[in-house]
Amino acid sequence: MTDMTISRRQMFAGTAGALAGLALLSGRSLLGQGQQRGQRRPRGFRLGVCDWTIGHRCDPAAFARAQKIGLDGVQVDFGGGPDKDPPLFDPELQKRYAEEIQAQEMRVASLAMGVLNEVAYKSDPRAEQWVDKAIDVAQAMRQRIILLAFFSKGDLKNDAAGTDAAVSRLKNIASKAEKAGVTLGIESWLSAEEHIAILDRVGSPAVQVYYDVANSHKMGYDIRQEIRTLGKRICQFHAKDYEDLYGKGSIDFTRVREAMDAIEYRGWLVMEGTKMPLGVDGSCRYDAEYLRTVFPRRVG
Repeated sequence: MTDMTISRRQMFAGTAGALAGLALLSGRSLLGQGQQRGQRRPRGFRLGVCDWTIGHRCDPAAFARAQKIGLDGVQVDFGGGPDKDPPLFDPELQKRYAEEIQAQEMRVASLAMGVLNEVAYKSDPRAEQWVDKAIDVAQAMRQRIILLAFFSKGDLKNDAAGTDAAVSRLKNIASKAEKAGVTLGIESWLSAEEHIAILDRVGSPAVQVYYDVANSHKMGYDIRQEIRTLGKRICQFHAKDYEDLYGKGSIDFTRVREAMDAIEYRGWLVMEGTKMPLGVDGSCRYDAEYLRTVFPRRVG
């Protein structure tokens, strides 16, 4: 949930698409072996993108654009800001989303409350009310995950009082989330250990971690160990690289995949673009093709 930095670089002539095809063929070969041996069918990954990354924050048009890029779905932001309630609270907008999702044959990866970066959950009463309402929206839209952003004004790093307040509010809302079958995913600058301390204090399976590999790498954390430490307490992942296109920057996605395998994660990997040297569509398509070489498409 951070700003994109636009730069211009020349696209390289690679073989990402071909490698993706080989990865899929390999996955199908393994699938056949597993079926012959009576094993459970292995599952791949669904690949999505944040709607704000492709310039359609809280806009159903994000799905048509993501579909053209070749993705499986979109992470939908609630929208809003310091002077505006989140637009996704509107049932008519929710209806428009349902129609567009069906028309494009796409999926919602999850919902996100980026507005909490400006209207801090730890200190602003509106934020507490909005998260409560967001759970109702998630139920109405049949969604299971809401990303809660804790950056900028909402940052919890080295803020004991703010953390205490956030824990108290999360405790208050956790039972409602549990009953609704909704997971609240904390995304922040905190380490795995700091996240676990919060989750343990809240004491609810409905509060987990939304893990962003680039944010954690930027903080100097060992992201492979962090993923293993958090394990099943990660509800979903952001794919991101602050330095370059995926596979060319600082994030070793092959090692990320190994860590995901260790915790048996098979779910959404949601791209949040930072470097866009090829423009939004070109860079997202490049990143998606690269990711498919490491994270084969989910079958079924």
